[in-house]
Amino acid sequence: MTIGDHLDALYRLPAYTFPGPDAATGDLPEAEAFAWRVTSDVYDADEEWTQAFARFCAAVDTTRVRALIVGAWQEAYDSEPTAVVEALVAARERFPALRALFVGDMVMEECEISWINQTDLTPLLAAYPELEEFGVRGGSGLRFPALKHGALRRLTIESGGLPAEVVRGIGASDLPALEHLDLWLGTPDYGGDSEVADLEPILSGARLPRLRHLALRNSEMQDAVAAAVASAPVVARLEVLDLSMGVLTDEGGAALLAGQPLTHLKKLDLHHHYLSEALTDRIRRTVETEGVEVDLDRDDADEDQDDDGTVWRYVAVGE
Repeated sequence: MTIGDHLDALYRLPAYTFPGPDAATGDLPEAEAFAWRVTSDVYDADEEWTQAFARFCAAVDTTRVRALIVGAWQEAYDSEPTAVVEALVAARERFPALRALFVGDMVMEECEISWINQTDLTPLLAAYPELEEFGVRGGSGLRFPALKHGALRRLTIESGGLPAEVVRGIGASDLPALEHLDLWLGTPDYGGDSEVADLEPILSGARLPRLRHLALRNSEMQDAVAAAVASAPVVARLEVLDLSMGVLTDEGGAALLAGQPLTHLKKLDLHHHYLSEALTDRIRRTVETEGVEVDLDRDDADEDQDDDGTVWRYVAVGE
């Protein structure tokens, strides 16, 4: 699977793309009614992202903007968004109502997820202390040194390979308001070099007292993640546990069932898996019969087998 669609909403607001340089901007919608996408072109851009952002700031009452989506920037496959970060930080006084920010809303035709170059984005969280939702697409070059942010409720990082340094930085951060954490761990082929031990601060929940939705997904080590989750202290207070999109086999599924009860959950999401029919039946009997919503859709998780018997399994989103 690849990313084929742009975000259609952010902060419960429908997404609206700010018009390009050749389009009229005289009849724009209300500033607070939409999540505004400001975008350029990756290839042969006629306008740099910072120029598009300057036009946006001139045309829209930014004091009323509540959600902002950073789309493509020029040569995102080769250039980190340093200028984007600097422009957003410099404009912080113009966005007093901003509560949600997503950086890197690109689809495969613009830039494959693992080609998107990122950078240290934590200056954005420092510049916007009232931000409640923060999302990122792309893990290459991404950095996330430990920080403290008192308002952030939702953190999402989508990647084909999330660096261990980022996982450790999130685990070491103080995020007392965080309710929803979604990490696409990815594969070593695309920079996903974290290990289960790197997740321990997250799984302990010590710095995440309000966490209710935990997604650790899209990884090759999904069996090991499931085994660690089975005894993780944070699970007892979760409402949603998401281990989807990865290489989850019967080994991980059995470990999950052998661990602490999951019947307190509202939802258990395991879609895109490599579980046997017998194991999926066990999961349904154990948790679904207790009223837990369970997603066990196999999706496109098909195995390939070489002539020598080697079996290949894949995460949902890689390159």
